Amino acid sequence: MNATAPDSAPSPAPSSPASRHAGRGPLRVGLVGYGLAGSVFHAPLVAAAEGLVLDTVVTSDPARRAQAEEEYPGVRVTASAEELWSGGSAVDLVVVASPNKTHVPLATAALSAGVPVVVDKPLAGTAAEARELAGLADRTGTFLSVFQNRRWDNDFLTVRRIVADGELGEVQRFESRFERWRPQLKGGWRESGAPEEIGGLLYDLGSHVVDQALVLFGPAASVYAETDVRRPGAEADDDTFIAITHESGVRSHLYVSATAAQLGPRFRVLGSRAGYVKYGLDPQEAALRDGHRPGNTGAPWGVEPEHLWGRLGSGESPATGGGTPVPTLPGDYPAYYAAVAAALRDGGPAPVSAHEAAQCLAVLEAARVSSRDGVTVSFEN
Repeated sequence: MNATAPDSAPSPAPSSPASRHAGRGPLRVGLVGYGLAGSVFHAPLVAAAEGLVLDTVVTSDPARRAQAEEEYPGVRVTASAEELWSGGSAVDLVVVASPNKTHVPLATAALSAGVPVVVDKPLAGTAAEARELAGLADRTGTFLSVFQNRRWDNDFLTVRRIVADGELGEVQRFESRFERWRPQLKGGWRESGAPEEIGGLLYDLGSHVVDQALVLFGPAASVYAETDVRRPGAEADDDTFIAITHESGVRSHLYVSATAAQLGPRFRVLGSRAGYVKYGLDPQEAALRDGHRPGNTGAPWGVEPEHLWGRLGSGESPATGGGTPVPTLPGDYPAYYAAVAAALRDGGPAPVSAHEAAQCLAVLEAARVSSRDGVTVSFEN
């Protein structure tokens, strides 16, 4: 089966935000949604970014309203997202961190009003919708970016450096695992099987591992996938495998699961000269969940202890001490919003473009078709 090839490159970033915001005070940010994404990731990172200020939070939940007001004294809280881009109350940047099904309509409304937008992943439910949003941003000259924070994970930054430096030789296989042990359902839209909710791990954690693979090794030539619903009562995929053959010849084997009773390595990258193996997760999400904030702890941000460093070498298992420990680079989620602020001030590129998001979504769509039909999906060039 063939599919349309994902976009090969992002288009140039719009130039108007720089002229709009040059010489002004901090850019006022309106955050739509104060659940996990909004309260744990976006709000703290916006508040920590030089040149940005969290101005408004949109939530209709009384408990979340109280939480936002306690955590950010003076923040304005409203139940209406439309206030962020209408009339005299329009903000300088809208961040969409609400449920997946709202991403496209909210981003469309903000872009149509000429207000810059950041959208949490996945940008949309389909690559076609992502391309439509990218086209709208291009036509209106309005900034649009997608929050793919895992590009700034400590382990991914380390893998990217090792690959770029050629320490592995010619990379042949890239293995990436984002596995959890959650045998009990948590409920909510993320686990819903309703297509309009865009739930399940394929579009959740899959958005991260696919994006990382494309950043490292380029466009996909073909995709094979197995998506399963393992837990009793589950509606959406909770145990998924994706195999990408890249145009570069590298094969990526990607695993996302909520049913892994034993966790595999986060990364295993095999090359013609050496391999790299890394266990454990980047510490930034756990730190943010625990209430720590970049720049406020007095300790280095995103740094992990030496015993968690990955190992580089050949022939021996890391479990027996084989290979050489490689210091893990510090994780840097704050870099995302620093880049957003710079783009709005100076007209630089978006840190993650909608065109890149469309490439990722094309692979996720192909994975869904592959699993459903039992076929390998090839992209037409």
